[in-house]
Amino acid sequence: MTADFGIKRIVIVGGGTAGWMAAAVISKSLARDYAQIDLIESPDIGTVGVGEATIPPILTLNRLLGIDENEFVRRTQATYKLGIQFRNWGRLGNEYIHPFGTYGADLEGLAFHQHWLRLRNNPRVGEIDAYSLPIMAMKAGRFTRTLDDPRHVHSRMAYAYHFDASLYGGFLREMAMARGVNRIEAKIIDVTLNAENGFVDAVTLDDGRQIKGDLFIDCSGFRGLLIEQALETGYEDWSHWLPMDRALAVPCEAVGAPTLYTRSTAHDAGWQWRIQLQHRTGNGHVYASAFTSDEAARNTLLSNLDGSPLADPRPLKFVTGRRRKAWNKNVVSLGLASGFLEPLESTSIHLIQSGVTTLMSLFPDKRFDQADIDKYNKLMREEYEHARDFIILHYHAGERNDSEFWRHVKATETPDSLKERIDLFRSRGRVMGRHEDLFAHTSWVAVMLGQGIVPSGHDPMADQTPEHLMTARLAQIRAVIEKGVAGMPTHQQFIDRHSRADAA
Repeated sequence: MTADFGIKRIVIVGGGTAGWMAAAVISKSLARDYAQIDLIESPDIGTVGVGEATIPPILTLNRLLGIDENEFVRRTQATYKLGIQFRNWGRLGNEYIHPFGTYGADLEGLAFHQHWLRLRNNPRVGEIDAYSLPIMAMKAGRFTRTLDDPRHVHSRMAYAYHFDASLYGGFLREMAMARGVNRIEAKIIDVTLNAENGFVDAVTLDDGRQIKGDLFIDCSGFRGLLIEQALETGYEDWSHWLPMDRALAVPCEAVGAPTLYTRSTAHDAGWQWRIQLQHRTGNGHVYASAFTSDEAARNTLLSNLDGSPLADPRPLKFVTGRRRKAWNKNVVSLGLASGFLEPLESTSIHLIQSGVTTLMSLFPDKRFDQADIDKYNKLMREEYEHARDFIILHYHAGERNDSEFWRHVKATETPDSLKERIDLFRSRGRVMGRHEDLFAHTSWVAVMLGQGIVPSGHDPMADQTPEHLMTARLAQIRAVIEKGVAGMPTHQQFIDRHSRADAA
């Protein structure tokens, strides 16, 4: 008879976005009777809840979970997002957009931006923004969903959401509990380790109960109750590259129609986010305490709100970096328990999504094969480091030297992996990466150009097409995009028709 090594008890420590996303994905992926899933959350421990902006891979997660988009948008007071607007980053007064989707279309076997680089000094060619459907829709305040028909320009739409993180957690909780996840409201006061192998055997609750498990998912936030406090996994500190260590978050009244972008405005010692939902606007100031005071940061945040604040600013302290192992023994860490990258490029929720879906692709049995654990840790390390480099790029590239903070980040040596990318782009605008990279070539092109890195040349392969022919093709692309944008409803009209929250 073959021994049964199957995982029978899964314990998720912590709720919030990370915990309930894990519960929703695991309960959807496993048969109902495969394993018991317990989620333990304490009413006394709040969630951070600053990650209200997302990126397009969340649509894949929603499809996996069988979520109806209209219900999801309505229930979470969401709006749609086509990219990020950056203000005062490359230099004071500068503004650029990092769009979702792609620029134009690949032509003659080359990425579109290579043809644009070749012709960018031609007055008939214009700015690269004109060749992005999401950017032009964003500027016009218009939106529609992506069409499946590749012959239609609306097939080039790429989008994500802005939503209320607490409502999102509640939405996932309802879904997970309907699939059999058992919610336990209690506080964990002790962790029991196996004397032979050091694995977590059980956690003890404040009411005396002991919850045993085979696989534990640590979603306990910065403290890392299991991954760090119990298993002492260690933390890789990245604050020498990214010195931001504090944030203040505050909601304010919604003013005007919701924008189709997250706004990021650079300040003297950090930056401020603005995220418009259906019912309010989320705001926050991420800053480096070595270069400004908490009081000055608070004043900067409150003096740059669109509407009246709805609460007092909520403080948050953090150290940018990641656990040395996201998966250690029989504990997998997700969300803030796994690491922290400031929400400059809206990666927080995606990294949770990536962590739990990667876990399901390497799902263990009770033997916990080291090869599976090592592969998971390698994939998550690469994911975090790729996102880290992309965020560092925003600080390192540019002309700002108007404060001690900007002089410091400008002078800081970058990781070798980022230096290689910058040098390659500065030469001929080339962007070389892995197929599985979170940020594809459009993202790197948008931020490199936006931050003022202008290539000295272009790919010589672009010279094969006569200039007048390529100029005409670019004009045609612009015309198709203009027509596509004109055919969309406004963002507010689209929400009103499909998913307005107060119509529920």
